[in-house]
Amino acid sequence: MGQKVPFVDLRAQYDSIKHEIDAAMAGVIERTAFVGGAECKQFEEDFALFCEVDHAIGVGNGTDALFLALRALGVGKGDEVIVPANTFIATSEAVSATGATPVFVDVEPDTALIDCDAMNAAIGPRTAAVIPVHLYGRACDMTKIVELAKRHGIAVVEDAAQAHGARWNGKRVGGFGDIACFSFYPGKNLGAYGDAGAVVTDNDGLATRVRLLKNHGRDQKYLHKMEGYNSRLDNLQAAVLGVKLRHLDGWNKAREQAAGRYRELLNEVSAIRLLASAAEGQHVYHLFVVCCANRDDVRSRLRDAGVAAGVHYPLPLHLQPAYSHLRYKAGAFPQAERLAETVLSVPIYAEITEGQQRTVTEALLGAVS
Repeated sequence: MGQKVPFVDLRAQYDSIKHEIDAAMAGVIERTAFVGGAECKQFEEDFALFCEVDHAIGVGNGTDALFLALRALGVGKGDEVIVPANTFIATSEAVSATGATPVFVDVEPDTALIDCDAMNAAIGPRTAAVIPVHLYGRACDMTKIVELAKRHGIAVVEDAAQAHGARWNGKRVGGFGDIACFSFYPGKNLGAYGDAGAVVTDNDGLATRVRLLKNHGRDQKYLHKMEGYNSRLDNLQAAVLGVKLRHLDGWNKAREQAAGRYRELLNEVSAIRLLASAAEGQHVYHLFVVCCANRDDVRSRLRDAGVAAGVHYPLPLHLQPAYSHLRYKAGAFPQAERLAETVLSVPIYAEITEGQQRTVTEALLGAVS
């Protein structure tokens, strides 16, 4: 059976802004300005305004954004960086790439976000930074995280790869920590047509270091102030992102409304546990996640009914083979492990219709019964 409801519908999004996208990309191609052009500069300015920060620096992808942010902070060999166990491996990969060691902590059962008490308990003499992840589009408790970080003298690197536009107490994510990182992978709320990312900060010195590091350590041709890397946001992607950014607030509002419909349809279903709701604007619903028993069977039944679903994430980081050398044991972080066994992401995107959502919920109710 063909899928009745895709997990994400990038074609529907493109169709809604086709003329804007085509014109923006044609402009770049006609001028053959592919790296470091006007569109990149304009997008950086516009994204900084959107995030309510002083600086935005376009980079090659979200993983590079995290790595460059940590490098700009001076994180390296001998340091430890606290990371929630329930997130994509890019968060911890970036730590390891600097030579530092990721230290995993558990998450809150109702939000799937970093447990601040666990974070506080994990801070030690080698801790250089913490990376709170605004997972699924929901803002972490940045008030508490920043207060704890300041008390212990460690840096805060926000991983906002899934939370473009989310707010905490009225303020956009990305402006709370020392530095913050975004991914523009195509399926994100703000997605490019390939890999892309950004680093944002209010710190002039950190912004300067990231700009140098992402471009071979130089600020002018053939004059290199340090050894750096090659992680530049290309101009075609910047042009796409510039168009999409103008629509992002509206798309996020549509996602929030779709999430509200799911909650109305699923709130009284005993076989399904919903993650806690958030105040308006604090959650931009990159993903809508439910929890249920026999998750893999439920996902298979949804697929048979023509509904695509995802799992974010099926194995917590501390149990990944890549981190076996850190010697974490099963049971170390029970909340993250429970989530890994039960979480299921159902289709959500700005263009999803009420009819599609009813198809999803009917299939889900049939699958869990």
